[in-house]
Amino acid sequence: MLDSLNLNLSLGGGAEPALEQAAAEPRPAIENVIIIGSGPAGWSAALYTGRANLRPLLITGNELGGQIALTTEVENFPGIGTIQGPELVENMQKQAERFGAEVLIDYVTELDVNGPPFTVTTAGGHLFRTNSVIVATGASPRRLAVPDEERLTGRGVSYCATCDGFFFRGKEVVVIGGGDSALQEALFLTKFASRVRIIHRRDSLRAGATLARRAKENPKIEFIWNSVVTAISGENKVEKLAVKNVVTGEETTLPVDGVFVYVGHLPNNQLFMDKLAMDDQGYLITDRLMRTSVPGIFAAGEIQDHRFKQAATSAGQGVAAAMECEKYLAETEA
Repeated sequence: MLDSLNLNLSLGGGAEPALEQAAAEPRPAIENVIIIGSGPAGWSAALYTGRANLRPLLITGNELGGQIALTTEVENFPGIGTIQGPELVENMQKQAERFGAEVLIDYVTELDVNGPPFTVTTAGGHLFRTNSVIVATGASPRRLAVPDEERLTGRGVSYCATCDGFFFRGKEVVVIGGGDSALQEALFLTKFASRVRIIHRRDSLRAGATLARRAKENPKIEFIWNSVVTAISGENKVEKLAVKNVVTGEETTLPVDGVFVYVGHLPNNQLFMDKLAMDDQGYLITDRLMRTSVPGIFAAGEIQDHRFKQAATSAGQGVAAAMECEKYLAETEA
């Protein structure tokens, strides 16, 4: 039994020690299914494959819990009410483990798709063979890479207005970006914020004409053109931005309560380059049954979803991938 399996994930205060008693049953020579990723899609897939008695092995990745673990409060996950992001992840893990999922806190460095069985290699030196794989590696928001952005993430810096907009009721916020996502989220934020300013590095929007018209006509939205944010600052929360006009070079300070960054997402696809089919943005291509271009390899969550990007939709996709994976294993065994 691997000594790094069956670890409790306590994201609020780091990983807890391994359980004193490892599972009595050794891992099989060839796994039924390996799940790569520990966000809502991964845990949901682990829960459903566990309930199907497939003894899934979930490899967490180097961002335990994915993006939702960075969210201070989650209030739009059905049936939960309001919960801290790390607590939600911990609850999902415990539920999956209760039904037989095992967890390896490690990250995958190589996936050989010539199978089945497929070969999965981890940074910790483990090598697994598996009859199926569910990819749930997600996508990461593109950062501005400016001072204090990382420190203030979750304290006024956000990459999801749908997740965090409610907490800025009556506040002044900034949206950075000029594409469809930036304008959609800016319009959403007008339901809560007293004023929404959109900072865009150009003098025209990349968003579609209808969306651009709606944003320009909204009385709560103002535009700051030809400008970029060079720094975010505040003691314990966002208090102001340093803004530079890229045409004139003028620098100004903008007091603000929150900043929402929409300069793109980057799918975590490095493992799958030249192995699984991707679209022109680098997201894995799946059909309605969550199947990738390689039979036996499924994908769920934001690694294949560049539209919805919600914990609830990722969880549902993880369920679908697990159910189809179970069906695939039953058919190939027969």
